[in-house]
Amino acid sequence: MRVFAVDYGDVRTGLAVSDETASIVGEAWVFRETSIRAAARTITEEAAKRGADVIVVGYPKNMDGSVGPRAKKSEELMGILQELCNIEVVLWDERLTTASAHMILTDAGVFGKKRKKNIDAVAASLILEGYLQKMNSTKNEAG
Repeated sequence: MRVFAVDYGDVRTGLAVSDETASIVGEAWVFRETSIRAAARTITEEAAKRGADVIVVGYPKNMDGSVGPRAKKSEELMGILQELCNIEVVLWDERLTTASAHMILTDAGVFGKKRKKNIDAVAASLILEGYLQKMNSTKNEAG
């Protein structure tokens, strides 16, 4: 099973895909697109090319759990993805993912243009890691 994660942004979108066993992040990258429909087409093409069984869209709720404008864009993206492909699409609470990605890049000494270029891929990787951990712990609890 392959899991495909999305950190959707107005200009840059981070993508990450798991290995075949859905154990670890296998690859992460960023693409640029300002149209949500065009971004959704790219996401579905990339997910299909990599044999994804599920697409996990980061859902940036506010810290109090409410749904703000960014989360609504993720909901819109999810709807478009569901129209475009036959792959299961789920929303994943990604609060603090971008802040964590910034800390990871700071610890690695990545700043400036290189940081801007990679932040969304790191955020997508963190979304994917969180989803994989939950999925695998649920499997282990079920026996």
